[in-house]
Amino acid sequence: MSSALDTVIVPVHRAGWPFIAGFAVVSLVLGLAVAPALGWIGLLATAWCTYFFRDPDRVTPTRPGLLVSPADGRVTMIVPAVPPPELGMGPEPRTRVSIFLNVFNVHVNRVPADGEVVAAEYHPGTFVNAALDKASEENERMAIRHRLPDGREIAYVQIAGLVARRILCWIKAGQQLKAGERFGLIRFGSRTDVYLPDGVAPLVCVGQLAIGGETILADLNATEPQRQGEIR
Repeated sequence: MSSALDTVIVPVHRAGWPFIAGFAVVSLVLGLAVAPALGWIGLLATAWCTYFFRDPDRVTPTRPGLLVSPADGRVTMIVPAVPPPELGMGPEPRTRVSIFLNVFNVHVNRVPADGEVVAAEYHPGTFVNAALDKASEENERMAIRHRLPDGREIAYVQIAGLVARRILCWIKAGQQLKAGERFGLIRFGSRTDVYLPDGVAPLVCVGQLAIGGETILADLNATEPQRQGEIR
């Protein structure tokens, strides 16, 4: 019975409890002091807020060389791009995989691979639609430079969106990380970018749904070309 319940009852991240409590209090006040119908609407909003901050466990592949998705969402772009300049990774373009998170996706972010944080840099910016390509350069972001066990480096970036107004990141330079570890959260709706090492082809396609901490974005040891896909 407990295993069945675990598939239905999902833990809520601690960062969400103040918001859930706020929604609940406003709903109660509206329902008692203004109109019962508003209270029911507030109750639905509270339920959505609880759903938004869910934090399910994930089963992360642990074979050396695998890079997993840092977020739940849809792969919207796979393009060559220069990593954020604040990371000091040079002017050469790398393959960038962009994952867009809507307000119904899990928003807890996961570390893509084992390794060491070289730098974690915050950059203020605007709040244009995170699905747009220019969001990588113009929007508020938190960028992480990460050295893999074999010495190569990747970057992954939390990007605020049109609705998102708060990026949480609790890792710092010098920290040793494991693939699949939780490292941050973005409120509400956002995007994550991953910059792959030179010569590494992504194993996901544009339009594919990714699961944070589980979906394999790339394999450092693979020799196959970039995958293609189509809607069927």
